[in-house]
Amino acid sequence: MISRRTSRAVAALLGLVALAILGYALRWRSNPSPCPYSQRYAIDLPRPIITRSRLREVLEPRPGERVLEVGPGTGHYTGTVARAIDPSGTLHAVDVQSEMVEHLRTRTREEGRSNVEAIRGDARSLPYSDDTFDAAYLVLVLGEIPDQQRALDELERVLKPDGRLVVGESLPDPHFVGFERLRRRVERRGLALDARVGTRAGYFARFDADTSERSADPVE
Repeated sequence: MISRRTSRAVAALLGLVALAILGYALRWRSNPSPCPYSQRYAIDLPRPIITRSRLREVLEPRPGERVLEVGPGTGHYTGTVARAIDPSGTLHAVDVQSEMVEHLRTRTREEGRSNVEAIRGDARSLPYSDDTFDAAYLVLVLGEIPDQQRALDELERVLKPDGRLVVGESLPDPHFVGFERLRRRVERRGLALDARVGTRAGYFARFDADTSERSADPVE
């Protein structure tokens, strides 16, 4: 039988561990940064709410479209969307980490995907002209960007006048962006909410461009 003293020691140790985890999460949340390449294996863990099939359902990628993925990481969602826009569509995958880009290039090559263009780039300054993409999406990424306002401005800029944007978020991601906060930010840029699936703890939200409501200088 475990003594009372031992039980207290174990409880105290577990408490310290919990505090350490909480402190790490709070520090990470207050200092936005992408998932390090050394922790890439966590990227492909199951995502019960924000699944690949649900992303495809909300994004509605179509053959021949030009689609942008911001922050693909190792490519958890990339293959699903790339297949949907075959045979003549192209998926441009932009990640800020060179290691992730090389990993994704290797992965798509091994999978025989020729319609994925993975490049290193910053969401705050996308290397594309205005009105380039039919659709864009980012999953578990927005909260990792130091300047979310600028990233949303860039996404609105590169979308075509009838384009669509899908954002996916889910707990326990320490950079989780709540739906209402996201909605306010995106709608200030003239994109209207069209669909949402999921729960408060995890969701996909789709916004469609509306040129009649786009703001020249959105304010947070």
